[in-house]
Amino acid sequence: MFQAKNTRQILRLIALFLVLLTIPGSATAMDAKEKFHVAETCQQRLMENSKKQQFRHNWISCIEKFSAVYQDDPSGTWAAAGLFQAAHLYEKLYKRSGKSSDRQEALDVYQRIIKRFPDSAYSKKAIQAVEALTAGNSSQKQLTLPKAYDPVRGAEKQIRKGVEGPDLVTISDIRHWSNPTYTRVVVDAAGEVDYTFKLLKMDPSQKKFPRLYVDLRHSRLEKDINTVIPINDDLLSEVRAGQYQLDSVRIVLDIKSFESYKIFSLKNPFRIVIDIWGESSKEAKGKTPEGPMRDLSIPKGSLAKQLALGVRRIIIDPGHGGKDFGAPGYIKGVHEKDIVLSIAKRLAEKVQKKLNLEAVLTRDRDHYLTLEERTAIANTRNADLFVSIHTNASRDHRAFGLETYFLNLATNEEAIMVAARENATSTKNISDLQKILFDLMQNAKVNESSRLAGLVQQSLVRGMEKNYTIIRDKGVKQAPFYVLLGAQMPAILIETSFISNARECSRLMDPVYQDRMCDMIIEGLDRYIKEAHPVARIGNSASALATLGSLFHPG
Repeated sequence: MFQAKNTRQILRLIALFLVLLTIPGSATAMDAKEKFHVAETCQQRLMENSKKQQFRHNWISCIEKFSAVYQDDPSGTWAAAGLFQAAHLYEKLYKRSGKSSDRQEALDVYQRIIKRFPDSAYSKKAIQAVEALTAGNSSQKQLTLPKAYDPVRGAEKQIRKGVEGPDLVTISDIRHWSNPTYTRVVVDAAGEVDYTFKLLKMDPSQKKFPRLYVDLRHSRLEKDINTVIPINDDLLSEVRAGQYQLDSVRIVLDIKSFESYKIFSLKNPFRIVIDIWGESSKEAKGKTPEGPMRDLSIPKGSLAKQLALGVRRIIIDPGHGGKDFGAPGYIKGVHEKDIVLSIAKRLAEKVQKKLNLEAVLTRDRDHYLTLEERTAIANTRNADLFVSIHTNASRDHRAFGLETYFLNLATNEEAIMVAARENATSTKNISDLQKILFDLMQNAKVNESSRLAGLVQQSLVRGMEKNYTIIRDKGVKQAPFYVLLGAQMPAILIETSFISNARECSRLMDPVYQDRMCDMIIEGLDRYIKEAHPVARIGNSASALATLGSLFHPG
C-alpha cells in the first residue's frame, strides 16, 4: 500500500518536471543557450581544422547541433540564431561541395527564418543571404518570400534602408600599385571605419596560399565596386571584396609570397593602406615598371646605369595638382600646384644633365594624385631617392624662409601645422598618426633621410644667399607627412619658399629663381651621393675611364 502510494507521488513529480520543461523561460531556455554554445564550439573547431572540412559528416554534425537549438525550443530566444547558423553552414558547405542540394537546404532554412521570425534581426540577414544565393540564377528567382518582404513593398525597403542607409559607411574603391618586390593596396571609404585584420597561414592540405584579410565594421560595398581585382605580381594573385555580414565588409588579399606587411589608415578622406613587401632582388631593382609618369632616362652609355652602382633613379614629386590647388599665393591667381610643377620639371632635367642619373616625375602635368599614390610610385619604380617639392604658407604674410623635412615624429607645433596643411588634414589627425608612426617607420630610412635633408638644406641656403638678400634658414625639421609614409628609400620634402609672402611669392614665379634653387638642390643631392655612395657616380673623364678600365683589366 505504502509502496504504491510512494510510486504515484514519484510519477506526479516526474510529470510536473516534464511540464516545467515546456514553460518558456524555464530550464529549456538555458538548455537552448548551452546547446547553441556547444554548436558554436563545433563550428569553430571545424573552421580551424582544414582536414575536418574535407569530410561532409563533420559539417552535418555541426549543422544538426544548430538545428537542435531551434527544434528543442521553436519559439525561444535562441531559435532564430540556431536556424541562421545552420543555414550559414549549409551555404559554406555548398560553396565547398558545389552540390545544389546543399544550396537548396540553405535557401529553405533561410526562408523558414524569414517566415517564422519576421521581426528578428536574423530575418534581415536571411533576406540578404537569399538574394546573394539567387543572384544570377534564373531557376531560383521564383523563390517565394513573404509578401511583407517583397522587394517592391515598403517593409523590404525599410530593411534595405538599414543596409544601404547613411548610417553605414560606403566602401567606394580599391586601388593598387605593384612591382616584383612591393605592392600597395588602398581601400577608399566614404567615412571613418573601425577595422581589424588577420593573416591566415598557408594550408598545405588544401594547397591554399596565405591570405590577409581586413574586416571593416559598420560598412557596405558600393553597388558598382569591382569586387575582384586581379594583381598577378610576384606577391599577390588578387584582392577580393565582399559583404561579409549585413554591416561589415571583408577585403581579402590572396598572397603568393611575402616577407612583411603593414596596415595603417589615413584621413580626409579616410582610406586604409596595405603595404606588402617581398624579398629584394637585383633583377627587380633594375626594372622600371611602365606607368603614366614621365621618364627622363639617362643616356644608354651612362656608367652609373651600366654598372648599377649606388644611386641611379630619383623620384621627383611636385606636390598637389589637379583639383588640389595647394596653398594660394600672395599674388592673386598664383597657386602652389603650378609653381612646384615648374620647379620639379627643371629639377628633373638637371638630375639628368648634371648628375647623369634617371629622374622620374610623379606628375608632369596638372594632374591630381593622392598622397599615398606618390609614395607607391617611388616604391614600385625602385627609386633610390625621393624628393617632394612644395611651397610653404602661413596666415602671417610676414613669414618667410627655406626649410626641408624628413619623416619622423613632429618636434614642435609649427611642424605639426605644416604637416597638417600638406596632408590636407587636421592637427588632431597628425597627433593621432604620431601614435602609430613608430611602427610604420621600421622600414623607413630615417637616418639617411635626415642626412639627405641636412645636405640639401645647407646647399639651398648657402647658394641662395649668394644671389638674393633676406634669405632665412628655417632649418631641417621632421614631421609625419603622408606622402613620405612607407617610402623604402631616403625621402625628403622641400618647402622651397613661402608662397604666402609677397617677396617670396614674386621670387617663386621667377624662372631664374627657380633655376638657381634647382642648382642648389642638385648640389645637395650630389654631396649626399658622394658621401653615402662614393663609387655611385664616376665622371666621364679620361682618368675615371682609366680607373674603371683597370678594374676590368688589372696589370
